[in-house]
Order: sequence, then C-alpha cells, then structure tokens
Amino acid sequence: MDREETEKADGMNRKERSNRNGQAGGQTDSAMTPHQDQKERFVQPLLEWYRRHKRDLPWRRSRDPYHIWVSEVMLQQTRVETVIPYYERFLERFPTLEALAQAPEEEVLKLWEGLGYYSRARNLQSAVREVCERYGGVVPDTPEQISSLKGVGPYTAGAILSIAYGRPEPAVDGNVMRVLSRFFLIVDDIAKPSTRTRMEELVRGMIPQDAPGDFTQSLMELGALVCTPRTPHCLICPVMEHCAARLEGMETALPMKKKAAPPRPEYRAAAVVKDRGGRILIRRRPAGGLLAGMWELPHIWLEDEQRELPDTWKMEFLRDALAGEGIRVEPLRRIGREEHVFSHIHWHMDVFEFSAEGDFSREAPLPSPYRYLEAEGGMDELAFPNIFLRILRQIYT
Repeated sequence: MDREETEKADGMNRKERSNRNGQAGGQTDSAMTPHQDQKERFVQPLLEWYRRHKRDLPWRRSRDPYHIWVSEVMLQQTRVETVIPYYERFLERFPTLEALAQAPEEEVLKLWEGLGYYSRARNLQSAVREVCERYGGVVPDTPEQISSLKGVGPYTAGAILSIAYGRPEPAVDGNVMRVLSRFFLIVDDIAKPSTRTRMEELVRGMIPQDAPGDFTQSLMELGALVCTPRTPHCLICPVMEHCAARLEGMETALPMKKKAAPPRPEYRAAAVVKDRGGRILIRRRPAGGLLAGMWELPHIWLEDEQRELPDTWKMEFLRDALAGEGIRVEPLRRIGREEHVFSHIHWHMDVFEFSAEGDFSREAPLPSPYRYLEAEGGMDELAFPNIFLRILRQIYT
C-alpha cells in the first residue's frame, strides 16, 4: 500500500496527521523541537508504562553510581540476559571502586571473558583508577568531569548522571534513537553524529525534572522490549496512538541508517601444540591493539594465495613460523575450523594439531610471550578470547 492509499484508509490527509502529532510528520527540524502536547503525549504515558512493567534487573536495585557504571559498560553491544551473571560475578569480586582499581588487569579480563569488546574492561579499570586518584573514589556528578574519564562517552555519562544522580542529562543509544525516529518521524541517518547530537537535545527538552532516571530507563526499556528493530510490537506500545511513524505506515522503515561495511575477512591458521603431558602451548597478545593482553593459541595470517592451499602446506607454514620463534614442533592433523566476527574483522581460522619435538621441560624457559597451559585448571586463571575458548574446550572435553 502506497502513502496515498494509506492516507485514504486512515481517513485523513497528511496535514491532519501532522496536526494530530503536534506537527511532527516528517519535518526533521520541527520534530527535533517537540511541542508541549507532544511531550505530554509521549513522556507521561511512557513513564506510567515503565513503572508498571519494568523488568527487575540487578542494577535497578541500586543507585550506586559505580554499579550503574559497570552495568552500562557491560550492556554496550551485549544482551541483558548475557550481562546479568557477568554483572553479579564482577561486583561480587570487585564490590567497590577501590577493589577494581587495585586489581591486576589479568583478573579483570578473566572475569570479563566471554563478554567481548575487552577494551571496555580495560577502559573501565583505567577510569576507575582515575576516579580514585583525582576524585577521592567518588564518581563525578557533572557532565564535564565524568565525560573526561577514559571510555565514558555521552551515552554512558548521561546514564550515570540521570539514573544514579538524578541529573536531567540525556542518554541516547541505538534503542533510544529508534524510539525517537519512529515516534517523531525523524528521517535523518542515525549513524551521523549530527543526528545523535540533535536527538540528545530532543531528549533533554523532554526530561521530567522529578524523574530523569526513570525517563532514561523507560526509553531504554521501550526500545528493548516493544519498539524493537525488525518487528515493533505497536499494539502494546504505550505511545502507539500518537506515533507518527505508525500513522504513516513507516514503523518498519525507521530508523534510517546507512548500511555499515561488512567486517573484513581474514584467514588464519592456528596451532594446538601438545607436549607429552597434555600441556598446550599458548602465547600472550601485545599490550595494545585488538584483544590486548589476552592469551591465545599461536596462529598466523594466511595471504589470499595461501588460504586455498592444502592443509599440509598450512601446517608447514605454522611449523616454520614457530621455528622462527625457537619452538620446534611436528605437524599431526587438521582439527577443524572456527570463525569469529569482530566489529570490523571476520576471522576464519583453520586449526591444526602439532606435537612438541622432544620434551617441554618445566625448567627450560620458553621465549616470550609463550608459556604452557596446564591440562587441568589452566584455563581458570588466564583470559582467552571467545574463539580460542571454543577451541580449547573442544580439546579438553
């Protein structure tokens, strides 16, 4: 059904629709400056719905800014049901800012293991240390100070300030931008920083002074549970009646977002090198860059012309690479293939088993950054990226 047919079926023309929605109908500039009636039609029903239907989540039982901070960092790019057990274990081990600030990074990464985006954990610990050093262990309560902390962007700052401190600061993420795009019929590309900035000002103009934290969380909750990306549940939406996108039949077309480039494929070959006692050779990644400081199986990058070569060739490449590090191994067999998608890279990894030539002596040091992973309990202490966790668990089970 095209727009004219939709308007005919609704029994109103476009002008009437715009009036019904406080003149939001597709005019981006006016939509970014909502009228008072728009605020009333949006804010109060949303707050009432949230207070009746909000989920009982562990971070909602606290107003401690440190707890809110940890939850918001974990929830970035990660589903709520995944985060809950991580959040609870993390705060059990690091119940205070000081506990996290004093912890070894290795231990922090181990508790983060499986959540991905490990720079979040390193940035969080770095920022917490700064809070302890500069602010006496008290999370700053001003936008300028909290936004100066490492890894704290506008969204995280707004969430902490509004939820923990009751400050009327906007917290706008992808869920919130989807809700706003639909209700106010905003057709700007939400991937543009300028659109996000204007949406932040839109939210700032609607925040109720007596409930900034509830309003922030109500927007998040609506986007997570009702105004979902592909199939919005409009019939149970508390603001359905005045949603401009629904009235225009555009609820599934919004938000507008330029399609991101697909992750770049990279082809790699990994070595599972075992000694006679069942220990496995591992190495630590560099302190900077992707997966910084985590442990992994030795692996090499395959050039385009190498990735289609027979497995025997790939095993020879691996053997030569390890020999160059002073480690002698003998190829045995192919184990399989694993894949992992990062935000910008897609790893395709062929996995091969090797035996160590001679004995791995416990006394003979390996070249840095290599070490041995004990057959029993070794994985309990060291942090591994997900792709290597999957490989190791297959080997040990």
